[in-house]
Amino acid sequence: MNLTSVQRAKSRDLRSEQLNHWIVEGIRDLKGKKIVQLDLRNLDDAPADFFIICEGDSNTHVRAISDSIYKKVQEELFTMPSHMEGSSNARWVLLDYFDTIVHVFYPETREFYDIEHLWSDAAVTEFEEV
Repeated sequence: MNLTSVQRAKSRDLRSEQLNHWIVEGIRDLKGKKIVQLDLRNLDDAPADFFIICEGDSNTHVRAISDSIYKKVQEELFTMPSHMEGSSNARWVLLDYFDTIVHVFYPETREFYDIEHLWSDAAVTEFEEV
């Protein structure tokens, strides 16, 4: 790796760290529950560097959490997701920020898909609820 490659990697890590911070803050602002970050960077064939997963108590709560994440990241980093889906029924809302994919679940849907188990080789960070 040459110097510019190292600098790019460090810059990317810093951007991901900032993005993930503001995503978690957006979740906490609306009292999202069971917040987990999966670090997928050392796994082959991972679709992103990070997954951030949380849940809400109802469809309305799930939708509100995803809206909060969207607004917080847009306000703080002037960034919008490349793709967002699931907000119509709000049982599982996905926000794709390229390097980080956010999954906001209704509890039963989270349990059914069990993403944490599917990516159990990932490094896990659990966040305190506010």
